[in-house]
Amino acid sequence: MGLGNQTNALEFILLGFFQDSEHQLMLFGLFLSMFIVTFLGNLFIIIAIVSDSHLHTPMYFFLFNLSFADIGFISTTVPKMLVNIQTQSRSITYAGCITQMYFFMVFGGMDTFLLTVMAYDRFVAICHPLHYPVIMNSHLCGLRVLTSWLISLSYSLIQSLLMLRLSFCTNWEIRHFYCELAQALMLACSDTLINHIILYMVTGLLGFVPFSGILFSYTRIVFSILRIPSTYGKYKAFSTCGSHLSVVSLFYVTGLGVYLSSEASSSSWKGIMASMMYTVVTPMLNPFIYSLRNTDIKRALKKLLGRTFYVQ
Repeated sequence: MGLGNQTNALEFILLGFFQDSEHQLMLFGLFLSMFIVTFLGNLFIIIAIVSDSHLHTPMYFFLFNLSFADIGFISTTVPKMLVNIQTQSRSITYAGCITQMYFFMVFGGMDTFLLTVMAYDRFVAICHPLHYPVIMNSHLCGLRVLTSWLISLSYSLIQSLLMLRLSFCTNWEIRHFYCELAQALMLACSDTLINHIILYMVTGLLGFVPFSGILFSYTRIVFSILRIPSTYGKYKAFSTCGSHLSVVSLFYVTGLGVYLSSEASSSSWKGIMASMMYTVVTPMLNPFIYSLRNTDIKRALKKLLGRTFYVQ
């Protein structure tokens, strides 16, 4: 059989948590619970923002998109894993693997860009409050989000198309619970130089530039807050960006954990656990962070839930 035909008929084997066959039922219940909590939590945030006119501001417009991206992020990987656990199957088709990679990169990239734009929003609100209505008007906010989507979609499409040119010969086992790009590239028996160049170059840019923007924004925010004379004023200013800072810290700490575990350890299990924190736990915790630390979201959620129970 030729390489092209072999690739078309290919099914990858996702080892992932299947290496621990004794706890499949527990893993199914755990990941199903986390998926439901994540989906409903982010969905409630979206509905609360849409239904409450007080939340129709730039910060909550970005949070709306972040919650949508988090739903997409976890929906890309967990449902397929749940199906595989339930059916005792480890396989994913070639087309399914490429599709999963594509949407994983899209929503992962969107998380990065949206966190950066949200940091800039807090920077303008605290450091340049008089210019906030002009800099963060609805047209420019929509343009920033649209640009983020276009960059994420374009990069993901390029990587997916580059994957289509590769041939896979004998080893089809991916030591992960989803089709991770770097793991899949290791299985190719054709030249992957271009793929790796694009991967490291774009990942570096998409990682360094947004992180630098967030670091710059919060450095300026901290200096501005320290210049506020009253303790109450400092607390009030910090409380406006506390939720976002918590989400940023969680996102980048878990992301760094994924990178360090893959670089410094030969244990696939450690890499899988680090990736689970990044791809599953982080989107699940984001709604809790915003609902617990943000009074506007808490008020909107109480109003939403109260109206729901009243109707029933």
